[in-house]
Amino acid sequence: MTAHEENQYQDVKKKAARGMGWTYLSFGLAKILNLVTISILARFLAPEHFGVVALATLTMDYLSVVNDLGLGAALIQKRERIQESANIAFILNVVAGTILTIAIFLIAPYAALFFKEPQVTSVLQLLGLTFIITSFGSVQNVLLQKELNFRKKIIPELGSTIVKAVISISLAVTGFGVWALVFGQIIGVAFSSLLLWIIVPWRPSFSWDTTIARDMFKYGLSIMGNNAMSIWEDSFDYFVIGLLYTPAALGIYTLAYKLPQTLVLHILWIMTAVLFPAFSSLQNQIDALKKSFLLILRYVELLVTPLCLGMVIAADPLIRVAFGEQWLDAIPILRILSLYVWVVSIGFHVGDIYKAIGRPDILIKMSIPMFALRILLLWIGAQYSLVGVALAHLTASIVSDILRYFVAKHFLKLTFIEVVRELTAFVCGIGLAAFAVPALYLTAGTSPLVQLIVVVCAGAVGYIGTAWFIERSAIVTAFQTVGINLNVQRAESK
Repeated sequence: MTAHEENQYQDVKKKAARGMGWTYLSFGLAKILNLVTISILARFLAPEHFGVVALATLTMDYLSVVNDLGLGAALIQKRERIQESANIAFILNVVAGTILTIAIFLIAPYAALFFKEPQVTSVLQLLGLTFIITSFGSVQNVLLQKELNFRKKIIPELGSTIVKAVISISLAVTGFGVWALVFGQIIGVAFSSLLLWIIVPWRPSFSWDTTIARDMFKYGLSIMGNNAMSIWEDSFDYFVIGLLYTPAALGIYTLAYKLPQTLVLHILWIMTAVLFPAFSSLQNQIDALKKSFLLILRYVELLVTPLCLGMVIAADPLIRVAFGEQWLDAIPILRILSLYVWVVSIGFHVGDIYKAIGRPDILIKMSIPMFALRILLLWIGAQYSLVGVALAHLTASIVSDILRYFVAKHFLKLTFIEVVRELTAFVCGIGLAAFAVPALYLTAGTSPLVQLIVVVCAGAVGYIGTAWFIERSAIVTAFQTVGINLNVQRAESK
């Protein structure tokens, strides 16, 4: 890289790291509150309540792929004529949100008939309002992301989480059943859109430029297609369980998925919110993109490995403490889904590179064969049990990672050794297991809460100790990048 490119790379790295810091603060606070909320709701609501909402949400997911027409990603990737592009995205988002809300209202009875669950009709019709509500704040949200202004982004995210928690818990305690989840979601989304209008000064001017609209739509079409594949792939497990099993079974699977989804998958999506605009600013510098990608891979696995491995080991006391004894069937499912999201994390951010360089079509080409394979495996696994569904996800994700890195090898000139070199977190995971597994068995006769605390503490000691020994410089660099000086290197040099 030239001196100018190196300076630009360092500047983008610092902005991205600070953005990641603010995003993790928001994520941490929001997800802790969200998990506490789910833990409380699990004690007042039955599995079938979660199952009915999951069926309604599944139907919405299949239509949500056209929610923003991929224009949010197109707006982030754009480097010029931002105001005109934002106006076009706003107009089309509101139109799409309105059409989707009407479509949901009309198809809700047929969805209820398909899943043989009458309550899906009214639940789905109300939740469909979130499409039009979200559309009014979507551009403001994208603009904060584009500017890497994640400090402000905390406000609507936390505000929505808090309002949703208060409404849902209040209604659940007073006996509203499934409607506690429905009204909590709707009011939370509405509050988030309101806050976005308050904190983002941008306002639509309703101007239109056909050339810009055509370019954005062309780019967004590939993003939309890839999102469609991803959503249909990732939610087919809910579809097949809803079709072959009872709402209660779907509720158990949904809750088992909630922990790895909240603690890991949401982290990956949050990182994408930072990395995509950061990578886009380096879109013409392949060497810088490769360097950035490998660095991110290292830090992602350092963060994700203890979460996934910890859930595999501590699944039993974790389910008992978090949700209660009535959810024990979720334990083996949680273990496998934790391994699944661990594998997903390894190849997750390859797609951000393709979007950044203006080649989202690559994602579509990779998604098509993986879509067919995952659906086939999920259908086969569902014939046996909920555990079979989870195993199908795990198998498909292993194949997907191999394909993603095979393609990335060509575009980023990656080698297998370069990738493996960044996976030192796996060694740290051995340290975690060496401490956590004995702790799990030694505390077998204690209460679930005591057992969970001991296992978590033991695993933390093993992981942090190993990571500090083999990844000290990387950890120190990460803290210094976000403005925290640990003074380790200075101390060591004395």
